[in-house]
Amino acid sequence: MLLSLHVKNFAIIDEIEVYFKDHLNILTGETGAGKSIIIGSINVALGGKVSKDIIRQNTDYALVELVFQSNQKQVMDKLRELDLPCEDDMILISRKIMTNGRSICKINGENVTTAIIKEISSLLLDIHGQHEHQSLLYKQKHLEFVDHFAKDEISDLKASLHQEYNTYSKLKEEYDASNIDEDKRLRELSFIEYELNEIIAANLKLHEDEELQTEYKRLSNASAIADGLSGAYHYTGEGTESAADAVSRAVRQLTKIAEYDNKVSSYLNQITEIESLLNDFNRDVSDYMTDFEDYKDELEGVEKRLDLINHLKSKYGITLTDIFTYLENLKIKKQKYLDYDEYMNGLKQKLLVKENEINNLCSAISEIRKRKAIELTIKMKQALVDLNFLDVKFEMEFNRLGHFTMNGFDDAEFMISTNPGEPLKPLSKVASGGELSRIMLALKSVLAEKDVVGTLIFDEIDVGVSGRTAQKVSEKLSVIARNHQILCITHLPQIAAMSDQHYVIEKITNGITTTTSIRKLSEEASVEELARILGGAEITENVTNNAKEMKALAKKIKIENNKPLSGAIY
Repeated sequence: MLLSLHVKNFAIIDEIEVYFKDHLNILTGETGAGKSIIIGSINVALGGKVSKDIIRQNTDYALVELVFQSNQKQVMDKLRELDLPCEDDMILISRKIMTNGRSICKINGENVTTAIIKEISSLLLDIHGQHEHQSLLYKQKHLEFVDHFAKDEISDLKASLHQEYNTYSKLKEEYDASNIDEDKRLRELSFIEYELNEIIAANLKLHEDEELQTEYKRLSNASAIADGLSGAYHYTGEGTESAADAVSRAVRQLTKIAEYDNKVSSYLNQITEIESLLNDFNRDVSDYMTDFEDYKDELEGVEKRLDLINHLKSKYGITLTDIFTYLENLKIKKQKYLDYDEYMNGLKQKLLVKENEINNLCSAISEIRKRKAIELTIKMKQALVDLNFLDVKFEMEFNRLGHFTMNGFDDAEFMISTNPGEPLKPLSKVASGGELSRIMLALKSVLAEKDVVGTLIFDEIDVGVSGRTAQKVSEKLSVIARNHQILCITHLPQIAAMSDQHYVIEKITNGITTTTSIRKLSEEASVEELARILGGAEITENVTNNAKEMKALAKKIKIENNKPLSGAIY
């Protein structure tokens, strides 16, 4: 469950820290007090999008921290899989947003990406936003709800379908692209032959371009190299002032006196070796200098070869390796067009096999969906009755698409009748805004039975709801809160009265700055807040008594429903 929320420098929030409890946590406050900002901060901490003006004015950063407690196996397994630390079943998720648009995300002190935060948080918390019930108007979402309800049975099959469908799509794309008439086949074959011949005729060698570049550099600087070598040869081996001549005279001098002194003899040996090395050096330089006597023809040849290679690179690949790869693909493509009928028949057979595999997977998935949809709609009907749909029919209609998709071949839609004698009609064509809110709440309550998610957040689930229906919604929230922690923002006193913990969100201003605060209410203060919601501008004694009666009724209902005081599943 969500233990605490810490927010700093976020929109009009200066700094708040709030501790939540088990079961039903209700958040109320005046319109514009910042209730949705509280939920927005949680969304941001869990990897949601960040708007440019989210950082409070005149501050350098915004910070949101969430502390969860969970011992669910799926959560612990995911943390271990991601190599994230966890002590005492505590999970600290934080996100710091900087003024330059960057953000730093952490889980238990370790830097992570927003994608990882989303992955972890999806196992901890589910947020129902103000307008999420509008998604019920789109029937493609209906199948997602069924799949969520059936995830234990359907997940592996859907994963297999995704993999097989990707393979099928590539085969289909290849088949469609290759399905050409005879004239086009011959034109393609002719063009392939041209490209093959052009590459083969070049007689390329791997790394040849690198060697040619080195040779080009040498030959294009031949004059400078020749001049330098000539100068070196002049100083070391040519003329009476050269190093070779000087060393030779030194050898002769030492030769005359070497027999008189052993030390001089060793010097003679050293200088003799130097003379030999210097003679070898001069001979090698002289020989290498002859290579530059007629270098222009060689340079021209290297330039032409490089031009040819660069021309082929511009057509067939950035590197010679790319060109060789292209060449091999050309050979395969040529063979394909030479054996075209056999190739196309082979593709067709592969497609038929893959279509059969996909059809079997789609059929298996569809069978599970239809079976689980019956179970879901039965539970949904009961949940809707609990929410004051007195004579409701709720079913799911399945049709088959004329093609395969990554999600199967089902085209499904929720059907509903809210009045006796009326036929079932698509949900999107019947339900009003208030009805959609209750239907979404019913879905959340049914799906919550299947979820490991311990915390559910409802941001104004009461849209379009009032009177007796509001009372039914409050009772349903209380029932869900038996085994889940719920945070619910509401404007309705019937829902607020059912709270196990009641928090008020207030906007405070000193004439210069405005801030939002949140505080937990005592039993007496909760009654006062209920009276405010009921009475508006003027809170009379009758209004206060009405608020007390609502709290008493809520307690009675919870006792009648045998609501546990502890033991929630998180």
